Amino acid sequence: MESYSALLSRTPSLSHSISPSRATMADIEVKAIEKHLRMSPRKVRLVLDMVRGKQVDQAIGILKLTPKGSAEAVSKAINSAAANAENNFGLAREGLYITTAIADKGVSRRWRKMGARSRVKPIEHRYTHITVGVSEKES
Repeated sequence: MESYSALLSRTPSLSHSISPSRATMADIEVKAIEKHLRMSPRKVRLVLDMVRGKQVDQAIGILKLTPKGSAEAVSKAINSAAANAENNFGLAREGLYITTAIADKGVSRRWRKMGARSRVKPIEHRYTHITVGVSEKES
């Protein structure tokens, strides 16, 4: 019977597709996703455009002074992505920059309200998924 290491050397593995010598910490993007937020994606994108490409602590400072309702949810997603990078990958918070900031459309809650003369007025509440990715800036 063959040894376990001999079997592993013959079978192709997906983990060998990227060599560790070529992968650097700047190539790693750490993501955090906030799902099912009760706000419109169009309004969230306005806030995400302000912080895209900024340093994490600078983006949090901008969001604290932003008078938009979605600023709190975006800062929560940024803090979560930064915490993931610190705890899971050992990256320093000072060197993290926001590389990806996306607001996707979630499910929509639709119902109708009766209007004048027995007409139906459709109402749609939109939901959002926020995806924030952070990585270290290449020197």
